Amino acid sequence: HTAYRRQRQMCIRDRYFCLTIKFTMDIFLLTIGFLCVMLGLIGSFLPVLPGPLTSWLGLLILYFTSIVPMNYTFLGITLAIAILIWILDYIIPAIGTKRFGGSKYGVYGTTIGLLIGLFSPIPFGILIGAFLGAFIGEILHDKTNTKRAFNASIGSLLGLITSTTIKFSVALVYAFLFFVKIWEYNGEFF
Repeated sequence: HTAYRRQRQMCIRDRYFCLTIKFTMDIFLLTIGFLCVMLGLIGSFLPVLPGPLTSWLGLLILYFTSIVPMNYTFLGITLAIAILIWILDYIIPAIGTKRFGGSKYGVYGTTIGLLIGLFSPIPFGILIGAFLGAFIGEILHDKTNTKRAFNASIGSLLGLITSTTIKFSVALVYAFLFFVKIWEYNGEFF
């Protein structure tokens, strides 16, 4: 408490110095928030980065500036949406497999293929992993019905594309919200 009082007294004596420090920190936080929002958009397509969660982190950092007042309700709702989308990202491809006639083996194969594809160093590993996982799971279930295995694999691929589209849409909305908030307070930032 005493350190805060000393800092406040110093700021009163040298207002220019304090305003410069505060402005520099706000610009730094704004830049880091912008980078997180952009990484969130990219992360919607890359399996390594959770797109909406990374974009939400950019929103959170924006609210840590001294200019934008904290809004816990807004941040809580957007965090809940980001977490829900992150969870659905792993469920939707399995639902696609099931919708296209896949068995539980195809669903398990899709999930295992997604996880293997996530950590594989090959390009489009997550797409290939989901497709092959569903196909192999269905073949293990019924070796004679390759058409069903192929259809389940297509369902897995469509589910993954759907999931990516949803992630990108949410990350895009978060980027829009980020820029709207900057525009709202542009007089204080710039």
